[in-house]
Amino acid sequence: MNDALWYLARGTGVTSLVLLTVVVALGIANRVGRPAFGLPRFGVALVHRDAALLAVGFVLVHVVSLFFDVYAQLELFDLIVPFGATYSPMWTGLGTVAVDLLIALVGTSLLRHRLGLRAWRVTHWLAYACWPVAFAHALGAGSDVGTWWLRSVAGACLAAVLAAVAWRLSTSERRTVLSGGSR
Repeated sequence: MNDALWYLARGTGVTSLVLLTVVVALGIANRVGRPAFGLPRFGVALVHRDAALLAVGFVLVHVVSLFFDVYAQLELFDLIVPFGATYSPMWTGLGTVAVDLLIALVGTSLLRHRLGLRAWRVTHWLAYACWPVAFAHALGAGSDVGTWWLRSVAGACLAAVLAAVAWRLSTSERRTVLSGGSR
């Protein structure tokens, strides 16, 4: 059973990173104000939302499987409060911080209509903190850190987010130039 939990934790962790990358890249792309990836904005927003829900599900399975894995030695306290875990406290703590930020993002998204659009947007900026923390956790925790395939996946995730940021910045700069504004 321990091997099954270990494989489940590894698989859901990597899948979570990929899904969170998709969510962040789509979120960045959708703020540009023009169609991205050949989809209208509402289509990008729907894929963004659905990928976010899927990512939350995979993160939940990742955390639960690690909780029951005897090798990880996580306690309930470690799942909420960062940097106290027995196993690799720094890297596990970053995972806990990412999960805490993700909980805040999900909670505020569920309460979006009660919070108002402005408060929700301000809180939603946590996504820009959540992704790099989760990315660092993926690069530092677990048994696959030094493998070529995890480095390749992480490199592709980093490239996707950087490409989305570059595209957004170039689009913003183009709008500024076209409107006659200055930097």
